[in-house]
Amino acid sequence: MQSTFKFFIMKKLHFILASSLVFTLLFYNEDLGLNWAIFGMMQTALICYFFQEKFTSRLHLILVVTSVLSCFAFAWYADFPSFLAMALSIIFLQFKTQEPKLKLLQAFPLVFINGIASLGRILMFSQYLPKRKVNNGFAKKLIAYFVIPILFLGLFLIVYSFGSDHFSSLFTGYYLDLDAWQAFVLTALGFFISFTFWNYWIPEVCYEKNDLLDNDFKEEAKTQNQNSFSFLDIDFERRSGEITLFLLNALLLIFIATYNYEQFFEVVKKSNLSSDTHERVTAVILSIIMAVGVILFYFKGGFNFDEKAKNLKKLAKIWILLNGILIICAIIKNSEYVSFFGLTYKRLGVYAFLILAIIGLVISFIKITKQKTNAFLFNQMIWYFYGTILLCSFVNWGNLITNYNISVNKGVEQRFLRSLNFNDKAYYDYFKLHPEEVEDKYYYKEGYVKRVQNETILSRSLYFEFLETNK
Repeated sequence: MQSTFKFFIMKKLHFILASSLVFTLLFYNEDLGLNWAIFGMMQTALICYFFQEKFTSRLHLILVVTSVLSCFAFAWYADFPSFLAMALSIIFLQFKTQEPKLKLLQAFPLVFINGIASLGRILMFSQYLPKRKVNNGFAKKLIAYFVIPILFLGLFLIVYSFGSDHFSSLFTGYYLDLDAWQAFVLTALGFFISFTFWNYWIPEVCYEKNDLLDNDFKEEAKTQNQNSFSFLDIDFERRSGEITLFLLNALLLIFIATYNYEQFFEVVKKSNLSSDTHERVTAVILSIIMAVGVILFYFKGGFNFDEKAKNLKKLAKIWILLNGILIICAIIKNSEYVSFFGLTYKRLGVYAFLILAIIGLVISFIKITKQKTNAFLFNQMIWYFYGTILLCSFVNWGNLITNYNISVNKGVEQRFLRSLNFNDKAYYDYFKLHPEEVEDKYYYKEGYVKRVQNETILSRSLYFEFLETNK
């Protein structure tokens, strides 16, 4: 057991040193680009090769695939969404490989904690440096075969250098083209990142409180129906919940009616459509968050198993259904906005948030029906948020927006299309066919594209490597 532990310590140390060296070599005199993807692939490969015996579920295979794909996505785009997807994928893979029993939700605070703790833990050498006893034979060989010869060689080298200019010139006049400060900073940063990734620290409280994040209630929780307020007994609290949800359902029905009247029957000026849509969508998103909060409050414990809480459950399900209708109305409103002005990143973001809200309501419905804990909602939603980030990194949304807007002839102003990312070909083709719509003949993307293509290979993104600029 002790030898296995020492071997694991040695393995981690090798990973830290190798990763630090590779990080320095990849980023020295380079901007952010293909180097990050290579570094991410290296970490993924180390996990897959040296810890493959820990891959015991399909989840590990999925995380390996998403890690590799997100690395390729960053190599192609080198933007923030692809970097976030790559970082999360590799962190999730490492976390579920090394700590499969801990809930994934704990990965987020642990990343933050280790980012701070590693600043001090790096100095605790006994935690990651193996203890070795140096025998006398090794010390004698080191002194006899290395230290003494080098010492005499150095002394005579100095003496001979004073006696002959030609001899001295053999060892002088060389210039090492090395930015020592940059190399030091990159080495320190690479060591910090590698140390935090491979020699992370998990406080004992994370193991002790991990049960609080289980999806299912413990047996004792099923029989204990504790009241939320000390001054109210269970019957009063149950009745209070029924009254609250009944009033909220009535209020939401009125809001849906007025919301749809304004949306479908009231004439709205195009100039006011933008502000009206933003206000209403914001109100819907806040409403959904509060709605889920109400569900979590009343069904955090014993009411899930209370035979007398049938009416409360029915009202909660109606509450979820009405909020779902509200989301559909908001999607229709956002679609109307898109039909007038075309797509933008924000309007696509609204669709994403509303779809996630529907998923959240569905999971809340399952939570009530299947009698799950509040943690069940968060344990499930984290994967949908992660999937959304992956989708953001894999799809060229800038090009999609450009092609859609051109096809419907909405939102094709030059300044707007130029602000979109990775739409260069569609951008060039459109204004080549419509030169009369060019607002500023110098307001093109060629300069930026050529500058990126002239970067060194490690600083580039592959998207620009395959982009033709002769337009």
